[in-house]
This record gives sequence, C-alpha cells and structure tokens, in this order.
Amino acid sequence: LERRRLDIDRWNLECEFNNIDHRTDLNGVDRLIVRRGQTFTISLYLRSGSYQPGVSSLDCVAETGPQPSEQYGTRASFGLSANIDTSCWSAAVTSPPGDMVALSICSAPDAPIGRYTLTLGRSGRIEFILLFNPWCAGDAVYMDNEQNLAEYVLSQDGIIFRGSYKHPIPTPWNFGQFEGGILDACLRILDMNPKCLRNPGKDYSGRRNPIYVSRVLSAMVNCNDDKGVLLGRWTGDYSGGVSPMVWKGSVEILRNWDAQACQPVCYGQCWVFAAVACSVSRALGIPCRVVTNYLSAHDTNNNLVIERYINENGEPIQSREMIWNYHCWVENWMTRPDLKSDFNGWQATDPTPQEKSEGVYCCGPVPVRAIKEGELTFKYDAPFVFAEVNADIISFMKKKDGSTSKVTSTTLVGQNISTKSVGSDAREDITHLYKYPEGSDEEREAFKKADHQNKLLHQEQNQGLHLTIKVTSDMRKGCDFDVFALVTNNTQSTKKCRLVFGSSAVSYNGFLKGNCGFKDLLNVELSPGRRVPLRLNYSKYGELLTEDNLIRLAALLLDYTTRESVLAVRNIVLENPEIRVRILGEPKENRKLAAEITLQNPLPEPLEACCFSIEGANLTGGCVITERLGSSVGPGEDAKVKVYFTPTHSGLRKLVVDFDSNKLGHVKGYRNVIIGK
Repeated sequence: LERRRLDIDRWNLECEFNNIDHRTDLNGVDRLIVRRGQTFTISLYLRSGSYQPGVSSLDCVAETGPQPSEQYGTRASFGLSANIDTSCWSAAVTSPPGDMVALSICSAPDAPIGRYTLTLGRSGRIEFILLFNPWCAGDAVYMDNEQNLAEYVLSQDGIIFRGSYKHPIPTPWNFGQFEGGILDACLRILDMNPKCLRNPGKDYSGRRNPIYVSRVLSAMVNCNDDKGVLLGRWTGDYSGGVSPMVWKGSVEILRNWDAQACQPVCYGQCWVFAAVACSVSRALGIPCRVVTNYLSAHDTNNNLVIERYINENGEPIQSREMIWNYHCWVENWMTRPDLKSDFNGWQATDPTPQEKSEGVYCCGPVPVRAIKEGELTFKYDAPFVFAEVNADIISFMKKKDGSTSKVTSTTLVGQNISTKSVGSDAREDITHLYKYPEGSDEEREAFKKADHQNKLLHQEQNQGLHLTIKVTSDMRKGCDFDVFALVTNNTQSTKKCRLVFGSSAVSYNGFLKGNCGFKDLLNVELSPGRRVPLRLNYSKYGELLTEDNLIRLAALLLDYTTRESVLAVRNIVLENPEIRVRILGEPKENRKLAAEITLQNPLPEPLEACCFSIEGANLTGGCVITERLGSSVGPGEDAKVKVYFTPTHSGLRKLVVDFDSNKLGHVKGYRNVIIGK
C-alpha cells in the first residue's frame, strides 16, 4: 500500500483536557503543559482526505533547545504506530477513520524538560512545555504515594521551621509554583545558567537528568557566580533592597527577578533561598521539601570539626567556622543511577552560598542516606552536609595573655531536623534520616567510616561539675523574665568557682548584636546544687533584638582548684504575639471573601507605622495585599484590619499574613481556608 501523508488544515491542542490530565492546569489552560512519559491527545482537522489505518502516515519531530540533535537527545523523529509506546517518543491515532483525527503523543520518560516544538508533517507546528513526571514509573523522579505527591509537588504553600531547636517556630510560606509567570521564570533560570550560556546543546541535553537540574538550581537560586535569583545578606543593613524577613512567598521574588532582566533580588537568607529552590523544583515537577537543621555547623576547612573560641566572659570570638542556630536547605526526590540503589530517594541540595563546590557556590544533590552512613566520597558535597549535622565541636578559651585552654562544652550539632508533615501543618522530625541516635553503635560506625574523631571516644571525662541553662515559659517579647544557670557539683567537697553568666542578642547565623544582661560572680560556693538567676529586662534587650528574636545565653564556670572551665550555651527565641485571622462569610470559588485580621500589642509602648501584608496561592491573585493603620496602637490594644480577596480555585488554601511596625518586625501568621466550588 502506498503511504499517504495526512493533509492537516488546523488543530486543537485540547489544553484544558490535557493540562488537567497531566496535573498542570493550575498553571492555566491557555497553552499546552504536559509531563514526560505520559500520553496527551490533540485534535487534527484535515484539509482533504481522511485518516485510513495502515495507509495514512505522519512524520513527527519533537525538538528542544537552540541546537536540537538526536545524539544529545534534544531531537526525536517518529511516525504513527498502531499503539503508544510509553518508553520512547511515539504517536498513534485513537479515533475512527474520518476528517477529524485524535492524535495521541507520548514523550520519552527521560526526555529533557523544557520548551518544545513538535512538527507534524509539512504544515503542522505546535509548541508545548514538558515537565518532570513523578507520577510516571519510568521517570527518575517517580514517587509512589499520592499523599506525598499532593504535598511535595502540587501543594503551593507550606511551613518552614525557624526559632530554636528547643522551640521550633512554624513560619508560613507561599511557594506559588503555579501562579502566573512563575513557570516561565523557572525555565528562564535554566536558560541563564552559565553552563547553558557556554554550551546550550549540552545543557539542554542535561535537562533530562534531575541530578543535573537540581545542581543547576542550587547554583542559580543564589547570584554569587551568575545571574542568579537572590543576593544574600546577613549584616542587618538591607539598604538597596528589603530584609529577608519581608518575604512571605516566592512569587514576588521570582517575578521581580524575571521583570528586572535577571538582576538579583535583594535580599535572601537561608530559608528564603531554600523556599525559592523548593518553588522552582516543584514547578518543574521534581518532588521537593524544605528542611531545617537546628544547631547547624558551618565547617570551612573540611576536617569535620568546629573549633570554637570564647573570651574569658564566655562570649564567642567570631570566626568563619560557626554554629548557626538553624540552617535551611531542600531535599529533592530522585533515583541515583550513578550510585548504588540504596541511595535513591531524598537528596539534600543547598542553594545558600556558603562554600564553593567545583568552583561554584552550590551544594548537592547528595543522598540523605549517604550522610547517615558516613559515605563521604559520594557526589555531591557529602563532607560539607555531613559536618552540618554531625561535626564535633571543640571549645577553647582565649585568655588576655594570648594563651588558650580547652573548655568542656556539651553542644551538639544537627538537632531536631524538621520538615512540614504530609497533609498537615505539624512538624515532622526527620533527624533519624540523617543520623543514627547519639551514642548508638551505628553512629560510632558511621563516624569511623567518615574517618574522623569519634565523639564517643573523645568525650571529656566528667570532672564532677555540670552546668546547664534553664528557662521559663514566659519568654515573650515585651516582658521581663528570668533565666537560670544550674550548677551541679557531683564531687564530695564544696567548690569555690567563678561564674560568668551573660546574654546577647544574636542573629540566627551566630553573629552577636549586643549585651542584654550580664552577671560575674567571683566567689561562688557550690554545694551539691546551685541555681543562679539572670534577669532580662525589655528596657535593655528590646533595642538590641534582631528580627530573629534570638538571645544567646552563655554561662562559664571556672573551678579555682582544678583550673578547669565548663561552658553552657543556649539560644532562646522570644515569642511574638499571635495574629488572629477570622474569615467572614462562606469561602467559595470566584466569590469575594473578607478576612478580619487582629494583633494585640504586647509591648509596654505604642506601635507606630503598623502594616499588615497578606498573600496566598490562588487567593490574592498572585499579589500582596497591603493594609496600613492610620494611627498608633497603644500597649494592650488591638491592631485590626479587614481585607477582601477573591479565591480562584477550590481546595485547601493558606492565607499568609505578615505584621510590621517600628517595634515589632515581621510577625508571621496564617489561616488555612477551605474554598468550595
């Protein structure tokens, strides 16, 4: 039989049907956005003739990137088959003979993601966007759990944990990966990466691999080596931009970067970098979550040990090796065909610029399992991430005469590693995925394998004096309260000691901002147990607090008889007042809705320049609603506003609220709203 080419007059991409089927409809249904390894169907209307099985033919060519080539996998040629083959590019007609042809097309499950042109015969030329497909078993990002997929790919809002490891504070975040313009900004991030600018053909080919794409995103979310999205700043001077605390979501950041010709958005810190990386990963179809590691070590010399120095008042001497109060990164879900199959699953990737990797500020992806097992030779950057959760800390006191002496300290790193639970706003503790329990045989083995000082073998002998810091539950911003140094003397004799007990406002990455209260007791007689209070007054700490609301408490005990010293350090986070959100009326899709938002002033002084800002995926139209109060709010009084918005999609949505004033900076709150059809 002679093959007859189909004579195509026009076509319908059936965007609404296809996008809903591929779970991309929240991006809109005005263009075709599909996932790889999954069939989509378009309607072809013929100019002449009709489709005849076995007789009609159609040459299809799918291309992506500026130099498409079959060798690089960026060009695929295929014709009509009797049936779709989901393992490669294929096409089949699924309608009966006639002048309208339903053409089903499937991309290869390992095709590069991005913008595609599909040529159909001589006259047809369609465009579509192809994304990773975690619903497809043949895709490297396949995830076999619908609840997890709903959380880690489709959910447009979430919770990022901040505060301190004894008091994790949930911060709401609007990831907004399906809001207008965000997918285009994410594809532009890939196109602006230096590897693409140097060799676009090779880079587009690399986009078939989520390992490669994750590493590119890790480098491009910060702007340290490239035209990346965010500039980091930790100094407290945010002139020329805004404080990282201002952001409530990724939408404004990504839109600003895209609109300002890829100039970096000012400013980010770790949770902002991580949140933006999460938005981009989810937008492209890679399952992703934001993770917080409390007491996170920053090891600069790769020896897996943090050498920490203090002065004779117990105050830290700043160095590049720090213990961050917390640090956030992301985990992306994928297989690791370059490693053993045990290392598939969550991969830690860190877009915050800390240390260079292969000459660029990026980190990961490294399997979380490799960190737990102490496999430090695995790609990428395993030693750095291992140190963040597992480094040993050695403390030294630098004396006025220049000499140093070792100090006993019980600080542990890598505590309460946290992420948002699937399907709820609760905290899920995932520390066990990164490390074996402290002191267990498996932990010892992992340390030996990591070829580094085993903290169990090198633990200081207990010399009889113990020092801990205890706090009370009333540590609210605006209040005066006590903290306590608790000294335990396990020896038989009464000891004479010096106790230095101080407090400083501190940023979350460890930089001190000023003394909030200090006590130096030169002759403390220690009977078996002694509790020493330190009063913290709002009149002193109020002006010094950073936006992190953190105070570092440090107690240093010097034993006059043995000349030994013991250090106890604890960060406390002061509670902000609660923001109350009341929804007025029944929440319905495309119907105007009101919310009443209230915050009570907890301070003993008035609040000036009060401002609420509100944002929510599919609630506020991708914009931030800003409401300023005309008058000041006195002590104990309520700041209150009413806002109106129109939800555009049904389902569970998070309304994220931020309050700012001259004395209360960036108090976050949220309310889950269920929108009906």
